[in-house]
Amino acid sequence: MNELEEIRTFVQLVDSGSSTRAAELRGLAVSAISRRMKELETRLGVQLIQRTTRRMHLTDAGRLYYERCTRLLADLAEAEAEVAERSKTLKGRLKIAAPVSFGTAHLTPAIAAFLHAHPMITIDLDMSDRRVDLVEEGFDLAVRIGELADSSLTARRIADVRHVVCAAPSFFETHGRPSKPSHLKGMPGLCYGNLQYADVWRYRAPDGSKGSVRVDARLTSTNGEALCEAAIAGLGVLCEPSFIVHGAVEKQLIEPALTQYHWYDMGIYAVFPSTRYLSPKVRALIDFLADRFGPDPYWDGFLKS
Repeated sequence: MNELEEIRTFVQLVDSGSSTRAAELRGLAVSAISRRMKELETRLGVQLIQRTTRRMHLTDAGRLYYERCTRLLADLAEAEAEVAERSKTLKGRLKIAAPVSFGTAHLTPAIAAFLHAHPMITIDLDMSDRRVDLVEEGFDLAVRIGELADSSLTARRIADVRHVVCAAPSFFETHGRPSKPSHLKGMPGLCYGNLQYADVWRYRAPDGSKGSVRVDARLTSTNGEALCEAAIAGLGVLCEPSFIVHGAVEKQLIEPALTQYHWYDMGIYAVFPSTRYLSPKVRALIDFLADRFGPDPYWDGFLKS
């Protein structure tokens, strides 16, 4: 007797609660169910089921074996489904959430390239800086930036986020160019409002030591582009992700400072519900984004020059 068939029969018998019902579901005679169970118990050398005239009960060994067998069969079904789907053309709808700044500048072009590569995929992209509930709102995937807290979600880091201290040349001429973080103390700051302490900028020094400095928040906004425009206008110094400021830096509208320091410690994450089975189309998109953005993001080019 095939050992896998014995396992399937055993699980079916436990789930159905009777030999008669298990025989109907398996398309076997009741005697065949009894014979397979006897062969299984003989092979294992242990009693799995205690039978009475009215009911059957799992022994302690039977309960343990049942739990292991159900996981084994679930894993097998998942593996078969995944392999079968990988052999097919990716198709279907993906619902994705992403923050506005990163979504507009970088994620949208990436999704366009992904859609060209997979013409049977459709995408519903929700760009908002609010924290969506993936499970409750039916999202397949979210792109999130920051330091992720523990949750019921699963995350894959697809790129690092480098924050850069920047200001307009005219601002540095007036206020001085900082050569260490303490020089920022009291400077007019352009602060990102979605952080818990928008005016306190945390850093790691080249020697590995950590610290923070408080700026004088002249403008606080939840939109990174708005803060970058304020910096270009010479209103203050900002500390923002390189994926926002790289264009203005390359055009010499603002200048970076203190680039030897690492500000904050954030990443770009693909976040998805914690399920046993991740669909091939979601996995394909995550792999695509990781290849496109990491480990050496194109927007960090000015930091190496």
